[in-house]
Amino acid sequence: MNRRHLLAKTLVAWAMTATPWLHAAEEAPDAWIKRLSTDVLDTIKNDKSLQSGNLPKVIALVDSKIMPNVDFQRMTASAAGPAWRKATPEQQKSLQEEFKILLVRTYAGALSQVSDQEVFLKPLRASPDDKEVVVRTEIRGRGDPVQLDYRVQKTPGQGAGWKIFDLNVMGVWLVETYRGQFAQEINAKGMDGLIATLAERNKANARKG
Repeated sequence: MNRRHLLAKTLVAWAMTATPWLHAAEEAPDAWIKRLSTDVLDTIKNDKSLQSGNLPKVIALVDSKIMPNVDFQRMTASAAGPAWRKATPEQQKSLQEEFKILLVRTYAGALSQVSDQEVFLKPLRASPDDKEVVVRTEIRGRGDPVQLDYRVQKTPGQGAGWKIFDLNVMGVWLVETYRGQFAQEINAKGMDGLIATLAERNKANARKG
């Protein structure tokens, strides 16, 4: 299974997790994933244009239901590695935008795979006081089962709650995968070169539809 297919599986499975939590004082990470998942899956199953990969609709879905629940800055910064701290605010903003487009287009192509999948949760190794948790799941449906794990963090202050900052599909962490690719581009062409490469890839994907 190639990395593109793995990423597609990851993004489809992003919204497909559920498990009980014994501590009801506040929303637990797995209960939060369940709520997000149900909302997103119901939206997809009730909208044929989403299932067909309609890009404007996919972008609207991602912006409204997924991105508010993702620490995308942390995800992008981790993928960029040490170069992130040296980047200007404008470069950081541009990198996040191009990275998001890349992931959204993959998500658009993956939505047609949403059908009869079910999610089975592995035991949650965490306590209610933990600020970072790994929620481990397995997705079963068509084909072989797919391991999917979420790294989530509890954010303080205004808008406090859980946020996703990395995903693992079949043993491959999303951020780690892109970190290697980004590092090669940065070493060869610098941060502007990485941004230009992602922008060109996004344009090429747009031409392909």
